[in-house]
Amino acid sequence: MSNFIFHSTPINNLLLIEEKPIRDNRGFFVRKFCQKTLSQLIPGKTIRQINRTLTLKKGAVRGLHFQFPPQAETKIVSCLKGKVWDVAVDLRKGSKTFLHHHAVFLGDGSFHSYLIPEGFAHGFQALTSDCEMLYFHTCEYNKDLECAINAVDPMININWPHPITERSERDNNQPMLSIDFKGIDLQ
Repeated sequence: MSNFIFHSTPINNLLLIEEKPIRDNRGFFVRKFCQKTLSQLIPGKTIRQINRTLTLKKGAVRGLHFQFPPQAETKIVSCLKGKVWDVAVDLRKGSKTFLHHHAVFLGDGSFHSYLIPEGFAHGFQALTSDCEMLYFHTCEYNKDLECAINAVDPMININWPHPITERSERDNNQPMLSIDFKGIDLQ
C-alpha cells in the first residue's frame, strides 16, 4: 500500500502529493518522503539537500526562485506550520505551458506536498503568521547558478491572494522578464 496519492495539475509534471496519515489516540504519523516510492517521479535523482524556512508575517512572499542547469532542481515542498499559497511557474524552454503558473494551498493540517520539477520557478505567500516550510531538493544550492523572477512580473501575472506585505531586498530587486526570455533549456 502506497503512503502517497499523486494528483496531476494543469501543468505537465507538476504534481500535488497527498500523504496518507496514520492516526490514533496519540495523534498521527505521516511519511513525508520515500525514495523507493518517489523514485518514479524523480528518476535518476536523489534528495541532496533539505531546507527549512520560517516566514514570520502574513502576506510576506518568498521567491520566485530557481537554479539553471546543471544544478536545476526538483523540489518537494511542504508547509509544516501555518498556511501558504504555493506557486510554481513553468520556465521550461519549448513547454506548451511556458510562463504559466499553478498554485496550491499548503498548510499544517492538509497532508499535501508540492512536487516542482526542474525548470520551474517557485515561491509562496504566507497566509498566516509564523509559517514553517520544509523543502527537499535534488541538487545542492549553487550561488552561481541561482536566479529569480520578480513575483509581481506582469508577464507571469500572479494574483497573490493578499497584498504583499514583505519581500527580501533580493527578491524585490529582481528585474522583470524581457520579451526575449526564451526559458530554461534542460537538454
